Amino acid sequence: MADEIINRVANNKNLITFDLEEYYPKGNRILFDIKDWLFEGLILREKEFRKHILDHDWSQYRDSYVALTCSTDAIIPGWAYLLLTSALQPFAKKVAVGSLEALETILYAEIINTIDVSEYHNKFIIIKGCTNKPVPNGAYIDLIQKLQPVAKSIMYGEACSSVPLYKRK
Repeated sequence: MADEIINRVANNKNLITFDLEEYYPKGNRILFDIKDWLFEGLILREKEFRKHILDHDWSQYRDSYVALTCSTDAIIPGWAYLLLTSALQPFAKKVAVGSLEALETILYAEIINTIDVSEYHNKFIIIKGCTNKPVPNGAYIDLIQKLQPVAKSIMYGEACSSVPLYKRK
């Protein structure tokens, strides 16, 4: 019988797979659309808007990540988002303006910013590409910018079929 097959990729101590999915923050994601609080879906009337804020049950957003948006072509003054954020602050883990993808990008940017990359010095890194959670493209951009100054080599994908991205000369 032939010799045993040895997985050299799995045994390589210098090859590290970096999976952004492992950093996915737990919690509900909620898209809060203020269009229903606007007169005819287009005009923000301050008095009515403030009444909606006072009457709304903000506790339903406890431990959630909230993206504030307006799906109509209304012009929303900046203070409106500040009022909403002020009401959400005691309950939500994070509030951002924009889409759910923008929210995910902000969450990952904060997480990647805190990663200590010293353990990746002179290592060969594969950034895992396939995930089951919504990892935004911006997170991969932030990650390569964080890793490139220290890594010897960065690839993308899986060990068996990776795409070279960077190699220090």
